[in-house]
Amino acid sequence: MITYLFTGLFAALIGYFVYFNVALRPEVVNNPYNSRQENFAKRVVRGELLASDGSVLAKTEVAEDGTETRSYPYGNVFAHVVGYSTRGQTGLESLVNFDLLTSNAFLGEQIVKEIREEKNIGDNVITTLDPELQQTAYNALGNHRGAVVVLEVETGNILAMVSKPDFDPNRVSADWEILSEEGNSDGVFYNRAIQGQYPPGSTFKLVTLLEYMRENPGYEDFQFHCTGSLTEGNYTIRCYGKTAHGDEDLRKAFAKSCNAAFSSIGLSLDENTFKTNCESLLFNSELPLELPYSKSAFSLKAGSTPAERMMTAIGQGETLVSPMHMAMIVSAVANDGVLMEPKLLDRVEAYTGDLVKTYRPKAYGSLMTPEEAGVLKEYLKAVVTEGTGSKLDNMGFFIAGKTGTAEYSSDKSKSHAWFAGFSDTGNKDIAVCVLVEEAGSGSEYAVPVAKEIFWTWNRERE
Repeated sequence: MITYLFTGLFAALIGYFVYFNVALRPEVVNNPYNSRQENFAKRVVRGELLASDGSVLAKTEVAEDGTETRSYPYGNVFAHVVGYSTRGQTGLESLVNFDLLTSNAFLGEQIVKEIREEKNIGDNVITTLDPELQQTAYNALGNHRGAVVVLEVETGNILAMVSKPDFDPNRVSADWEILSEEGNSDGVFYNRAIQGQYPPGSTFKLVTLLEYMRENPGYEDFQFHCTGSLTEGNYTIRCYGKTAHGDEDLRKAFAKSCNAAFSSIGLSLDENTFKTNCESLLFNSELPLELPYSKSAFSLKAGSTPAERMMTAIGQGETLVSPMHMAMIVSAVANDGVLMEPKLLDRVEAYTGDLVKTYRPKAYGSLMTPEEAGVLKEYLKAVVTEGTGSKLDNMGFFIAGKTGTAEYSSDKSKSHAWFAGFSDTGNKDIAVCVLVEEAGSGSEYAVPVAKEIFWTWNRERE
C-alpha cells in the first residue's frame, strides 16, 4: 500500500513539473519580482521584436566591449504597445520577456557558447502590428491626446495601437525623472487605447439600438418627431447643435445620431435587461486582453431616474469604455456577431529563422446573432451614406461606423470625439476606433483620422 502511495505521489510530482514547465514557467519568469530574469539576461542577448512585415520594432545592440543597448527604431510611434525594457518592462517587452530571453538556437551552438562563456542569442517575436497602419494612425492623430485601435476583423489581429501623449523608449533611462513626473494616471506612460476610460457618447447608440431591437421585435415601426430636444421632468436632452431632425424612423434617427430619439428609447427600456445585455457585450467584465487594461463600466439599474436612463441611452452618464473595447464591439458586428480575441503575437522564431511556436486566431464567442449583426451593419452603413459619417462615403468601398461626441464635464461645450466602425468588403476587413480627447465632434475630428487609416489599408491590399 505504501509503495502505491509513494508511486502515486512521485507521478503527481512529475506531472506538476511537466505542467509547470509547459504552462506556468513563462508566467513565473515574466513576473517582475522574479530575480531569475537577471540570470537569463546574463546568459542570453535579448531577442528582437518584429512587425508583421519583418520590420524591427525593438532590438539589442551589442558594442565591442559587450555593452548592450536596447534600441527602438520607430521611436515614439510604437511606444505604448511595444513598451520599453529599461527600468523594468512594459508593453510587449514585458508580455514576451520569457521568449526574448530564451534561446532556441541549434543545441550545439548553445553548448559551445556556454563553454566559451559567451551569450546565446534570444528568440525573435513576430507581432501582428502593421508599421504602415501604425505610422498612419500616429500621424493622423497629430498633436491631439487620444488613441487609435485597428483590428483585423476575421482574426482579431491588432494591426495598430496608438496612444498620445507618448514618449521615446530610446530615452527612458535618460529622461526617467521627467517621464516619471509626467507618467501619472493620465500621462505619457498611460496607454489610452486599452487603459483609458471614456464616456462613449453616441457610439454607444449602437448598443442602445441592439437592446431596443431585442426588446421590440417590431422595431422597424419606430417613429419619432424630433424638435431638437426632449424633456422628461426637469431634465432636457438636446441634439447636437440643437438640430431639429423632424420626422424619423429608427434608421434615420441612428444615422443622424438623434439624441432626442434615443433618449426616448432609453426611457422605454428595461434597466435590468439592458444591464444584462451590456454585460454580455463585456461591460463590467474581463476583456480577453493580455496587456494591462481597464474594464468598461455600465451602472444603469432598476430604479434609475429618467435623467439617468436618458443619458445612458446616448452614451453619457456613468458609462465608460476604452477605445479597444469599442473596436471589439464593432469588429463583432462586422464578423457576423462573433468576437475574435484581440491578438498581438503571430509567432516566435529562433534568431536563425527556425519556427518555435505560432499563435492562432481564437474566437471569444458570439456577442449577438448573425441576424442582429446584419441589421446593425446596415444601420452603421447608413451613418456613412446618409448621416454623420458622410466624410467616409464614396471611397470606392463600403465603410460602416458610428460617430460620437461625448461630454466629459459640466461644461457642455467640451467633448471627446469618437469614431468606431469597419470596412465591409469581404477582403481582410478592419475595425477602427478613434478617440480624440477634448477635440469636439466625432464627425469633425475622429472621422478624418479614420479616413486616413482606411485609405492606407486599401492601398496595402491592392
